[in-house]
Amino acid sequence: MSTQAVPVQRASWRDYYELTKPRVVMLMILTSVIGMLLAVPGMVPLDILILGNLGIALCAGGAAAVNHLVDRQIDIKMARTTNRPVARGRVEPQKALLFAMILGCAGMAILLMFVNALTAWLTLLSLLGYAVVYTMFLKRATPQNIVIGGLAGAAPPLLGWVAVTGEVHGHGLLLALIIFAWTPPHFWALAVHRRDDYAKAEIPMLPITHGVQYTKIHILLYTFILFAVSLLPFATAMLGWLYLLGAVVLGIGFLYWAVEMLRDRNPNAGMETFKYSIIYLMALFCIMLLDHYLVALPTSGV
Repeated sequence: MSTQAVPVQRASWRDYYELTKPRVVMLMILTSVIGMLLAVPGMVPLDILILGNLGIALCAGGAAAVNHLVDRQIDIKMARTTNRPVARGRVEPQKALLFAMILGCAGMAILLMFVNALTAWLTLLSLLGYAVVYTMFLKRATPQNIVIGGLAGAAPPLLGWVAVTGEVHGHGLLLALIIFAWTPPHFWALAVHRRDDYAKAEIPMLPITHGVQYTKIHILLYTFILFAVSLLPFATAMLGWLYLLGAVVLGIGFLYWAVEMLRDRNPNAGMETFKYSIIYLMALFCIMLLDHYLVALPTSGV
């Protein structure tokens, strides 16, 4: 009895769109836009606002496509990622690489020609940090992959700041520091919820190498660190009382979910914490913007 091979479904534009991890990129661009707006007391020039974020988004999308390409063999083993275009063969590896190169080169060209060179090179560093250092090495080498690799993911608000001002400022670095501190509890919460997937794919995430309880303790500790770091924009007079109030309320909410994970009474606490962490970051940056235009002094962007 002969068997007939099942033809691979042809790629659609949606598959290439999925390669860019659009939801992740949208969150990055939200922080980049707000980084731009916080850098100046008034409005950002429209060309910088549009072209700067377009260039950053294209580079981020290119890095995401490389992630799909490199992780295709482990993606197929995990329920969360098993239907990704490269893993399922809808997009061939060579085409995924070409797509990533086109996006990355287009993004760099826009930043170099229409924004400034410093933004372009910093964006390239963050792209290489995610696509090469994190995806190819750290992810498979150490349970601290998220902590170290978080440096690349923390860059967007700093990139936005630099796109407007042309220089690296302490306040822009502070915005990146907040995302850097946010990344471990955000991803470790997901890793706890999806630990069986990561074990099957042999990815050394913290719940796999050190156990779930150890990870939950570290989520709580990093959430305390995040809470403290989130107060620094007020402490440095970058932002005012409205931001302080929002940071405290949002931080208490994050601490609640971290404690809820540690209590181990809610089987869905990991995913609930992960979802809240996304809401937390979006809300925190939006409150920054409100405070900047409604409360903070105009000199805060100098």
